[in-house]
Amino acid sequence: MRHKIFPAAKRAIRDIWQYTNRTWGTEQADQYVRGLADAVEKAGRDRSLWKRANREGVAGVFYVKHQRHFIFFRELGRGRLGVISVLHDNMNIPIRLKNDVDGV
Repeated sequence: MRHKIFPAAKRAIRDIWQYTNRTWGTEQADQYVRGLADAVEKAGRDRSLWKRANREGVAGVFYVKHQRHFIFFRELGRGRLGVISVLHDNMNIPIRLKNDVDGV
């Protein structure tokens, strides 16, 4: 993958895979995580998919959604994205996102 995945996003993807594996099995977990990766790849190719994260303290952060997860990223240049965070829609997104952005 040509995009950079920051530590908070790596942890989130691992946790998503583990939860999905426990709940629905390995095949579903692999498929869901592939879907997250595909969403990042598509966003890297098509800027029209980007939505701005309009929150204080997260300037320059955008997101795309994959099913129930928001994938937050910054543009790194030359078509590369830096994935900062992957958050489920039932999480406290403003606080979790700010913490993940601060950790980059």
